[in-house]
Amino acid sequence: MQISLSVNGTSHELTLDPRTTLLDALRQHLGLTGTKKGCDHGQCGACTVLLDGRRVSACLTLACMVQDQPVTTIEGLGTPEALSPLQQQFLDHDGFQCGYCTPGQICSATAMLKEIAAGWPSHASADLTGPIALTHAEIAERMSGNLCRCAAYANIVDAIRQAAGAQGDAA
Repeated sequence: MQISLSVNGTSHELTLDPRTTLLDALRQHLGLTGTKKGCDHGQCGACTVLLDGRRVSACLTLACMVQDQPVTTIEGLGTPEALSPLQQQFLDHDGFQCGYCTPGQICSATAMLKEIAAGWPSHASADLTGPIALTHAEIAERMSGNLCRCAAYANIVDAIRQAAGAQGDAA
């Protein structure tokens, strides 16, 4: 099957089996290995990427389903020379240990901060219509789909809160 994928601002024409996941297309066909394969069941969040700005599990998404929709991976959020605010804060706050889950964590947190800025409440939000406070409970609830086997959660929360403040988002 011939498909067109728009990844990190670049269009790619690929011939794929229709059963190829977005994760496998990114890693095996485009060489973008920042997105990790963890559980392959959508339960760990290691494969989280952004699809038109919203987070998705790339292991559960077929590549043919996202044809011509903008996909952003960790490689599209920043470069070693110009890190995104979240990437910088993950470094500054030691928001990782082994680093395996970090790309998914950063992609998920990027979308999460946009959700909060747009006023989308979560289960942990104190008010459904008012401003959303970026509390530990709010971040933990919104990031609950991203697991870290090294348990760097406290540092991940600190990194997200610091990046949100640096971006002028909810604090």
